[in-house]
Amino acid sequence: MDCAEEVLLIRKRLSEEEGVGDLNFDILHGRLRVEFDPSRLTAGRIREAVAETGLKCEPWRETAAATTFWDRYGRVLLAAASGVGMLGAMVWQGLTTGDLLTSLLAHEHAGHHASTPVIALCLLAIGAGSYFVLPKAVHSFRRLTPDMNALVIISITGAMYLGEWIEGATLSFLFALAALLETYSIARARKAVEALMLVTPGEATVVHHDHEHRVAVSKVAVGATIRVRPGERIPCDGEVSSGHSDVNQAMITGESRPAFKSEGDAVFAGTLNGGGTLEIRTTKPASDSTLARIVRMVEGVQHRRAPSEQFVEKFSRYYTPLMMLLAAAVAVIPPLVGGGDWGDWFYHGMVILLISCPCALVISTPVSIVAALASAARQGVLIKGGAFLEEAARLRAVAFDKTGVLTAGEPEVRTLVPLNGYTPEEILGRLAAIEFRSEHPLARAVLRYAGQKGIRPMEVSGFQSLQGKGAEGNVGGEKFWAGSLRLMEEKGLRVEGILDHVSGLEEMEGTVVACGTDREAWALVTLSDPVRAEARAAVEAIRTEGIEKVVMLTGDNKATARIVAEHVGVDDVRAELLPDDKAAAVRELMSSHEKVAMVGDGINDAQAMACSTVGVSLGSAGIDVVMETADVVLMSGGLSKLGFLLRHARRTVGVIQQNVALALAMKGAFLVLAFFGQATLWMAVAADMGATLLVTFNGLRLLRVGERAG
Repeated sequence: MDCAEEVLLIRKRLSEEEGVGDLNFDILHGRLRVEFDPSRLTAGRIREAVAETGLKCEPWRETAAATTFWDRYGRVLLAAASGVGMLGAMVWQGLTTGDLLTSLLAHEHAGHHASTPVIALCLLAIGAGSYFVLPKAVHSFRRLTPDMNALVIISITGAMYLGEWIEGATLSFLFALAALLETYSIARARKAVEALMLVTPGEATVVHHDHEHRVAVSKVAVGATIRVRPGERIPCDGEVSSGHSDVNQAMITGESRPAFKSEGDAVFAGTLNGGGTLEIRTTKPASDSTLARIVRMVEGVQHRRAPSEQFVEKFSRYYTPLMMLLAAAVAVIPPLVGGGDWGDWFYHGMVILLISCPCALVISTPVSIVAALASAARQGVLIKGGAFLEEAARLRAVAFDKTGVLTAGEPEVRTLVPLNGYTPEEILGRLAAIEFRSEHPLARAVLRYAGQKGIRPMEVSGFQSLQGKGAEGNVGGEKFWAGSLRLMEEKGLRVEGILDHVSGLEEMEGTVVACGTDREAWALVTLSDPVRAEARAAVEAIRTEGIEKVVMLTGDNKATARIVAEHVGVDDVRAELLPDDKAAAVRELMSSHEKVAMVGDGINDAQAMACSTVGVSLGSAGIDVVMETADVVLMSGGLSKLGFLLRHARRTVGVIQQNVALALAMKGAFLVLAFFGQATLWMAVAADMGATLLVTFNGLRLLRVGERAG
């Protein structure tokens, strides 16, 4: 695919085939994914349908096929030959007649007296410049759906018929040059995405007992032990089995400072090892590393088309036929009504045809989105498509989960209050048994506390998670539960003289967890979870970006929630919520503010995130999980990138709007010139291709967006 307009042609042609479902275009790599019903359609028929558009398709291969000299330099050589032919014709014409400037700047039919050498040089320029255009134009005529290639061939043919040889050569050369530059600009965006993968080394040092050897990264097995020396890049995702070192993982997380890694810590492919030697047990194949998944996600950004992209495509469907009718009217009506010269008005009609091509409009959005998503990924912000990027630009309210989002997510046990005569040892053995099967941060805190006391979890059977409340299971021959005070009350249990002071405990310590059997409560455990250092600054940053409402949603008790809310400065707090309650709260926010983001941990908040306009998750919640549940992943594991996300999204939408306005303005200006007879064919090509290149390079500016960009 050389021009984004070809996407429209393929989409239109394949949509006519029965059994075709979703069409996903990757313009950067010239890749198309087709979902189809194999009982009604075959892959061979899809290839035939694409061939009917003048394009050729073949099955995608992850490893690129070897390219020939012609594949690499064919366009350059033909554009150069076309330029040499055009320039030679201009020089010869200028030296022999002296009327070159007049013939180029105004339509005076000066070319009728072109000499044989001028015509020969022009034919060289036209033939070389039209080499890639003519086959597509022929298919376009066969389909009766003229595209830009057809319009160029019509205009070149018309120029030769009218004797405007130099103008036809100029038109052909400019089109070839513009196509070459467009290919270059797309290649530049492609390289920006591929650069994410270039940091991964090609080989890894695999350790076998007392010796080591070098192996291609693609052949490193999951579970193998690899050794990474100081200054080397880590080749695979894994877990440190021995050693310690500082690792620069900005490529994955966007963190500005190296992270200290020791035994048991996770590391990512492509990150740079510091001053220590690490031995790492691989946990994923190279093809499924976090970095590889990020690249695949960025490459596939057009699988979810942005709203502005869909609008431009719909606009083009009506705009192009309308402009073709206008061009035909300009070419035919004036000579019929006013008796004007048919050649002059035919020429003006061709100029309008060239100017009206929607190429710049069509390509203005996807290039900008690809560039924006690639640069965001380099900043540690992974956005799953242009649709979510544009939605982020329109957000008006943000809802935060508390634990693991506004707080560090690593609470600590402060006090254990035994009840009804049970000892701490009896309580912790059973409590740890229940919490051992839970993934909640509070459970991990209890397990750490029990470990510090030297108490091992008892055996548990029949474990059951009570969503939003706690968990229970059979321990020591009796059902034992652990969870919120709300769960204890649902059990019909009340501890005289203790619950009256729970609010005081919550004020001093934080969260209170109860545990016991269905007969009686055994203990109250108080835990505290420190607020993230960057939480308040993050809330202030999103307010400056136009967020009108900031809400905290949590399943924790009201007193603890209120303390955290006051610390970070949110507008509203809603506590003791079940997952259904959080989802309902998000829907309520959307009814009043329309565009709402839910920032959660990617695990417990999936329901609320699904209800929101944009679900945002922190990478610290477990990268594998959040990459599946969230629309946007803040890979740094902190909230400091939230303000960047909003700034970057709004800047991207601004660039898209600039591109659309620029394309329409340039076309409008040249259309006015064409109506007054002041525009020539080469000017029309310059207007169309100039607009295409301008919007492309304007979109590529987003590749250079940094943390401070706004």
